[in-house]
Amino acid sequence: MTTFPTLQPAQFKGVTIGINWRAWLRASLAVALLTGLQTFAQPASAEPILTISGGPDAAGNPIDITYDLAALQAMPKSSFVTATMWTEGEQSFEGVSLHSLLDMLGVTSGKVIASAINDYRIEIPLADITPEAPIIAYTRNGEEMIVRDKGPLWIVYPYDSDPQYQSEVVFSRSIWQLNRIEIAP
Repeated sequence: MTTFPTLQPAQFKGVTIGINWRAWLRASLAVALLTGLQTFAQPASAEPILTISGGPDAAGNPIDITYDLAALQAMPKSSFVTATMWTEGEQSFEGVSLHSLLDMLGVTSGKVIASAINDYRIEIPLADITPEAPIIAYTRNGEEMIVRDKGPLWIVYPYDSDPQYQSEVVFSRSIWQLNRIEIAP
């Protein structure tokens, strides 16, 4: 059995204070456990990974929206398997179709200016965005992508599916570490 130190009652402003160490330890442990359980019960904070701004949308309103990973994953998924010049062998990509995302936002004209974490920027005319390609991938080979491995978002095309996706223009538009999209006229 553990023994606790015996302390003499203390005087504080004329009031005698005695500490029951066992009761204090039980109460402290209870508070620590309850606090810890509350922390685990709360959902993790959703960190924004993609901001879309500019516009206008179909109604003429400006666009200013931020998505976290869960919001992107809740959208209809697009996926394909393709080889890339930046990876070895065929890779499986899953994400949201850029065409579908822009359609949901009501974007009907202009161009997409996509920017990466390191401020690398590319432009894609809306006319070059189809329901099949590109996608904003958030997984590669079933795993979420991390910044060190071209993530968390990567604009990718199904390079093997059509020779039109094997051009320098398309390769330059394949921006990884994507974090911002601006819709410009």
